[in-house]
Amino acid sequence: MTTPSTPQPGAILWCDLTVPDAERVRDFYTAVAGWRAEPVDMGGYSDFCMIPPGASEPVSGVCHARGVNADLPAQWLIYITVPDADAAAAEAKRQGGEIVVEPRNMGGGRMCVVRDPAGAVFALYTPGK
Repeated sequence: MTTPSTPQPGAILWCDLTVPDAERVRDFYTAVAGWRAEPVDMGGYSDFCMIPPGASEPVSGVCHARGVNADLPAQWLIYITVPDADAAAAEAKRQGGEIVVEPRNMGGGRMCVVRDPAGAVFALYTPGK
């Protein structure tokens, strides 16, 4: 995940797609959307940053449903920037949401995955300082 220098709270910062066969899905999006894939070493396998044609910065990731990502649903997962992922997760519970992945460290920051009261799943992310 790449992050802007000063992400604003509430902004959608990133999108990941976590699936059992990331290579197949990577190839699908390179063919359909014209994205270029750059491998990201995950210690024994690679996930992928997806880069639009003519761009130098990735817009999303295609990830294997392994390791810390094993329990994520196979859907596009948006990451919403919040000042404090732990506090936002607690508030999500109070508001009727369900924590799918408890808050944890990731990418120099802190994240969790939440299912909202309607069933939609998204991530909350607090960038590191």
